[in-house]
Amino acid sequence: MLKLKTVLVVAVCAVLLSAATVFASPIVIKFSHVVAEDTPKGIMANAFRDLVAERLEGKVVVEVYPNSQLFGDGKELEALLLGDVHILAPALSKFQKYTPLLQIYDLPFLFKDMEAIDRFQQGPQGKALLNSMKGKGIIGLDYLHNGMKQISSNNPIRTPEDAKGRKFRIMTSDVLAAQFEAVGAMPMKKPFAEVFILLQTKAIDGQENSWSNIYSQKFFEVQPYITETNHGILDYLVVSSTSFWDGLPADIRPVLEECLKESIAIGNKAAADKDMEDRQTIADSKRTEIITLTDAEREAWVEAMKPVWKKFEDAVGKENLEAAIASNN
Repeated sequence: MLKLKTVLVVAVCAVLLSAATVFASPIVIKFSHVVAEDTPKGIMANAFRDLVAERLEGKVVVEVYPNSQLFGDGKELEALLLGDVHILAPALSKFQKYTPLLQIYDLPFLFKDMEAIDRFQQGPQGKALLNSMKGKGIIGLDYLHNGMKQISSNNPIRTPEDAKGRKFRIMTSDVLAAQFEAVGAMPMKKPFAEVFILLQTKAIDGQENSWSNIYSQKFFEVQPYITETNHGILDYLVVSSTSFWDGLPADIRPVLEECLKESIAIGNKAAADKDMEDRQTIADSKRTEIITLTDAEREAWVEAMKPVWKKFEDAVGKENLEAAIASNN
């Protein structure tokens, strides 16, 4: 009998020790993204990791996986919902499957500069859009900048007619497809990780991206021309699954939110700085020619693509569209 009691005590202690060990284990947050560590997104992710390590040491560990190490941009949102990763920062174009409202950020020439984008995103309509996917299990935490988009190509592009018949890689977005179709070009929805080889082999004629991505992914090395259009924005939405984020301990989540806010400020500053630096580095390389549009030439692009706004007005919401247009003033 004594022997049996001893065995039971040992067993109970083992269970309690195991439970205590699990309880004491830090929460692991896997932050996956598809770009290089020296991009604004990569800088922001690493800053978030370091701030969390400083303020929640022993309680939370953030693991950052750049360059599609875990998942490419075609699979990462599915992985988020399955719990295989916990934080992502996909381009806004990637959320079409989950809500049509965020397509507003793909509309060409809608925002005149980054200041207008900030005014909209930090306003009531922009803030409301963060919660537009909660019903699908995704919560938007905040926006992250990566600059305005330019068009790189194998041939010089100055007018909308120059793009006619050319194949351009785009993200999975019906708005971006309509944008290029408006000028007679052929949009090709391809994963980000495949873009360099597609450009190098001339399987496609060009692509659209921010200066930092054009530089960090070496697109400028295989594209002889870049047209500085500033026609759209390449922003990201930092997201988590509602089940994971809402399930975090009450004393942990506010600290993570503060770390996220500070790291996004770091990322946004890096985006602004790198936008200018990377453009200059590309220009200095002499590997590609940067084509600067005159006001009249840019206006021709605006007029050619502006019908896309009307086409997607119902999808993005008329009130949202009006607020976005007003943010330019």
